[in-house]
Amino acid sequence: MKHILYSLSLLLVVTACKPENVFNAQEIVDKTVEVSGGDKFNTSTISFDFRDIHYKAIRNNGLYQYERFIADSIGQIRDVLSNDGFKRYINEKEAIVVDSMAAKYTRSVNSVHYFSVLPFGLNDAAVIKEYLGEVTIKNKMYYKIKVTFSQEGGGDDYEDVFVYWIGKEDFKADYLAYSYMDSPTELGLRFREAYNERYVNNLRFVDYNNYKPEANITDLFMLDSLFDSGKLKLLSKIENVNIKVE
Repeated sequence: MKHILYSLSLLLVVTACKPENVFNAQEIVDKTVEVSGGDKFNTSTISFDFRDIHYKAIRNNGLYQYERFIADSIGQIRDVLSNDGFKRYINEKEAIVVDSMAAKYTRSVNSVHYFSVLPFGLNDAAVIKEYLGEVTIKNKMYYKIKVTFSQEGGGDDYEDVFVYWIGKEDFKADYLAYSYMDSPTELGLRFREAYNERYVNNLRFVDYNNYKPEANITDLFMLDSLFDSGKLKLLSKIENVNIKVE
């Protein structure tokens, strides 16, 4: 009886000492995905223009078809990436594409569609999430989350590493950064700042200011402090326009 009472007392003490609003990485990601539209992405048709190229994504509970339309001197090119793989059509006739180019086109099409709907996708089976603590950027508190990918299901770029900064109060993903192999021996780093937030049919979309370190920096996890101190160089703007959601 004394042992039971002691255990109950210890449980009450531990519970009382647990800070409020403490979340793990999975809970934080769940909240930011929900704030951005949640399951509505799973059954949607989204189209937009990026750098004068038209894109369209059809998602249906795990089935997907990502399209890219390019006006070229040889005619209209339509690239299609789906659960069945990659295909290219020229003037609606399927073209033969060698494996190396198909892999290149696949990465290109997938990348634009992937970034267009973030943080949706962070709960895919291949995603591994790790909580890195809290930081302050521009006087706002953020949860800092590391994202990596398992080799199985992680795609050709499964070794890329991402970091997301998610608002502690609003759970919006305001910043992200990632590392990638810029060449067989060189690591590339990018830091993106979200702006121009808007909701289209209850789905959240943002554009990005795209930055890189000015110096020869290889530490992905210090990019937030470099950004906050004005030590990142603006490379480009990532802007999706004419967004439509069905």
